[in-house]
Amino acid sequence: MTKVTQSTKLGGTASDVQIGTVAHGLMLMVWMPGANTDEQCFESIKAGVDALPPGTKMFLNAGEFYAHDLGTANLELLSRFYAKYPNYADKTFLSVKGGIDNKMQPHGSLEFLRNSVDNVLRALGPNKKLDLYQPARIDRSIPLEELIGNLVTLQKEGKFDHIGLSELTGATLRKAHARCTRVDVIPRPFHKIHPITAAEVEISPWSYEQRTKDLLEASKELGVSVLAYSPLGHGFLTGQIKSVSELQEGDFRLRLSRTKEEYFEHNMAMVEKLSTIAKRLGVTNAQLCISWVKHLGPNVVPLPGSSKATRTLENLAAGDIQLSTEDFAEITNIVENGEIKGDRYFGLPEEAMGLWT
Repeated sequence: MTKVTQSTKLGGTASDVQIGTVAHGLMLMVWMPGANTDEQCFESIKAGVDALPPGTKMFLNAGEFYAHDLGTANLELLSRFYAKYPNYADKTFLSVKGGIDNKMQPHGSLEFLRNSVDNVLRALGPNKKLDLYQPARIDRSIPLEELIGNLVTLQKEGKFDHIGLSELTGATLRKAHARCTRVDVIPRPFHKIHPITAAEVEISPWSYEQRTKDLLEASKELGVSVLAYSPLGHGFLTGQIKSVSELQEGDFRLRLSRTKEEYFEHNMAMVEKLSTIAKRLGVTNAQLCISWVKHLGPNVVPLPGSSKATRTLENLAAGDIQLSTEDFAEITNIVENGEIKGDRYFGLPEEAMGLWT
């Protein structure tokens, strides 16, 4: 059976929590064409947990809106998992994103966030606590200190243990962290320190810009974990997809700007260069990309997704790969000099999607 040896600590108020160096995203278990059976998904989670060192938790990442209808199917799947395997509850650390409406617009009011968290808890059921909650986008219509204050209020009510943020810049992280550690701006009676535990953003060889570097610098300085989602470029960096025509009808990746026919061949040139290095090192493309992301900082936790046990174990094994200084520099040079064409989401500017706030 596959075993991994490496683990890491989370940041902020979860600094005593030991997790695997590679996390596990659950979105595509319910958001891809074709139904994944419960048992297939359950075995994917169990295999990851069982491969970790003793006392190490598997970091799981879910969403209130991870479903075709933006409903709670993802959480309901987890509810069935924990009902069937209750002994795995304490072996996993669960992060859930929420706080957006059915038009994917964020709302940071206390009432909306409370309804969101309560909805998460209802769908998740009684067998697993909510370890970390994070708004999926930053609501720019309200002051940042109000948003953080509202999260602290819900945390103090015992609805979740730790606070995370998603799709943010280094500057926003610095402001948010300052807002929640300065006692003069925390609404009374909450005059304690409540640092941000994790910041979730997309990082991969296809998504590594100056703002990514700024966030990494801020997070390292503040002791905040970075959850690097889509480290495999939604699967394209694995080298397994040779043509957009291979994707099934209904696959959300067909809507991504970077997969348009006029961009695809150009963008896949980087994949070919990475494949050469992967073959030389005796690892898969996926493992090379995950390992490179992990090497961006001691607080960086790659967050690939999987619904198959074999893929989960392949991803986790990447956490044990130690890139040499020369190999890391070679990969970084390819990444920084590879001009990727197209926006990350649906051909829309990232600001229009509420990304990188």
